[in-house]
Amino acid sequence: VGVNAKSAFLNMTFLTYGELELTFALKQQNIDLLEKILLLVSDPDSPQYGKHLSLQEVADLVRPSELTQKLVRGWLQSHGITNCSTVHTRDFLQCSMTSAVAETLLPGSRFYRYVREGQSVIRSSAPYSVHSEVQQHLDFVGGLHRLPPKGPSVSTEQQSSKAGFHLGVTPSILRERYNLTSHDVGSAENNSQAVAQFLEQYYHPADLAEFMGMFGGSFEHLSQVDKVIGTQGAGKAGLEASLDVEYIMSTGANISTWFFTNPGRHESQEPFLQWMVLLSNMSDLPWVHTISYGDDEDSLSTSYMMRINAEFMKAGVRGISLLFASGQSEEKMWSDGGEMSFFFVFLSPYVTTVGGTSFKNPFKVTYEVTDYISGGGFSNVFEMPDYQVTAVKKYLQTAAADLPPQAYFNVSGRAYPDIAALSDNYWVVSNRVPIPWVSGTSASTPVVGGMLSLINDQRLLKGLPTLGFLNPRLYKLQGRALFDVTEGCHLSCLDEQVQGKGFCAAPSWDPVTGWGTPDFASLQGFLSE
Repeated sequence: VGVNAKSAFLNMTFLTYGELELTFALKQQNIDLLEKILLLVSDPDSPQYGKHLSLQEVADLVRPSELTQKLVRGWLQSHGITNCSTVHTRDFLQCSMTSAVAETLLPGSRFYRYVREGQSVIRSSAPYSVHSEVQQHLDFVGGLHRLPPKGPSVSTEQQSSKAGFHLGVTPSILRERYNLTSHDVGSAENNSQAVAQFLEQYYHPADLAEFMGMFGGSFEHLSQVDKVIGTQGAGKAGLEASLDVEYIMSTGANISTWFFTNPGRHESQEPFLQWMVLLSNMSDLPWVHTISYGDDEDSLSTSYMMRINAEFMKAGVRGISLLFASGQSEEKMWSDGGEMSFFFVFLSPYVTTVGGTSFKNPFKVTYEVTDYISGGGFSNVFEMPDYQVTAVKKYLQTAAADLPPQAYFNVSGRAYPDIAALSDNYWVVSNRVPIPWVSGTSASTPVVGGMLSLINDQRLLKGLPTLGFLNPRLYKLQGRALFDVTEGCHLSCLDEQVQGKGFCAAPSWDPVTGWGTPDFASLQGFLSE
């Protein structure tokens, strides 16, 4: 693995001494059994449905063997590395050391300090190796190679307004379109939801309060985040963070909300790594997490992706729902110098991915069509899970005439997205300024997350378990309680064969909008029992 964004950093300095923290992912046990249990507790037709595991039960299942723990710790200590912390599941070690020690520990590594826009990180520009004695006991070492991307992808695009029509998507517009009434708010004391933020994205409490003051008058709501995990930065609020927290709290209204934030840019050593380490160490967690960030499969090692896939399974088996944005137009087939390449979002079969739609008429509450920037397609790493095989095969057969050439996508890969919502022309308050026309699946994801939190609320009030990993149950609905989106295509590469046309929406499931967008009243009826 090499540095993925070196050209984006203006200055590179060789290090003779520098402090850094590396994350060692110890080989877990019983991953096949973990997957089996997850599918059983997530399948509504299974007698095990909803019988989620506690953090301690997950730890007992996947904890690395005593031999693995002893060998890895002994290897580190033999290099003088003793400043290490672990997690409840004992499958991660985070250790501080100097760059000189790291280069001795990991032969081949060579650390430099990279600087961009006042930010500096220490990374290795070369592949590393580990001692043969511990190689089979580690999945990967995090914190060496990956440089932070410049930031998340949300767009603002000004459009002209027309008198008498709505001027953008707000909480009231979402409630009208998706059949939520003013009474659809949370009331269960043991319910909670969360957004996870990376890349120095922070929200401002004053923005949230102003947003709710402007747009939350028709329903009971909270105007404050209950818990911040991490350290909020002192700089400007990020548009991404503002969007996420304002719309999960206005859709999943009156539900306790947590905000996970990662100070600095340490998180982007590898996407989601520090956040997943946190989840592995916390017994009390929100039931729904929405994440508007992703990464590209071709920029990650297979061992890393498989391990993070296991981390997602660990969350799902505890009854936690993870929702990821399907990405924007970057997650598409693309052409470079006439030769087709592949560019896929990092995608696990054990999370729910959310695509994007637009109103047919952007100024009226009409039916929805594909948002052309919505990411979708097929994984090039993960196999198609059983729960979606029937739906995807039906799409491939019925849409065969309109599909891109099969050389452009992996027909047997995990297909996405699973569901969708409006992702176009949102109002957001950021840095005390109301901003119109904010777009991206970063908007649709917290909206769907908020609705799932409301359904969890009803389940908890009835003494039922939370939804947990949603996909097996979602696919068994076969489109019931969802508005099917059948118009539009997303972007693709501009070569002679496809000429910018990607996958297109179709009846039932499709790789642009999944099963469609929620009809909340009906969906709650199906999922709250």
